[in-house]
Amino acid sequence: MTSKRELTSYIFFGILTTLINILSYVLLTNILGIDYKTATTIAWLVSVLFAFITNKLFVFHSMSKHFLPLVKELGAFILSRVASYGLDILTMITLIELLYINDFVAKIFANFVVVVFNYIISKYFVFRQVIKE
Repeated sequence: MTSKRELTSYIFFGILTTLINILSYVLLTNILGIDYKTATTIAWLVSVLFAFITNKLFVFHSMSKHFLPLVKELGAFILSRVASYGLDILTMITLIELLYINDFVAKIFANFVVVVFNYIISKYFVFRQVIKE
C-alpha cells in the first residue's frame, strides 16, 4: 500500500511541480520576453526547489534533520536534477530547433519525460534509504 500512496503522492506533486515549471516558463517568455533557454533554466531552478521540499517531506517521507544527511540528500537531489535539466534542455532544443515543434508543445512533452526520469532517480537513488520494500 505504501508504494501506491508514494506513487500517487509523487504524481500529485509532480503535476504541481510541472505546473510551476510551465507557468514560470510562460511568465518568463510571454510576459517578460526572456529567451526560451534562459526561461527554461529559471523555471527549472524554481521547480527543483519546490520538488525537493515536497519529495522529501510528502512523497518519500525522509525525516533526516541532521546536517550531514540533509546535505547529502540535497546534494544527490540537485545532482539528479542537473541530469534531468540536461534532459529537459536537450529535449527542448531537439523539438524546437530540429523538429520545428511549437515551444509550448515541446515544453509539455519535455516535462512528461523529465517527470518519469525524476521519479526513477528519486526513488532508487536520492531517497532510497527511507523506502521500505
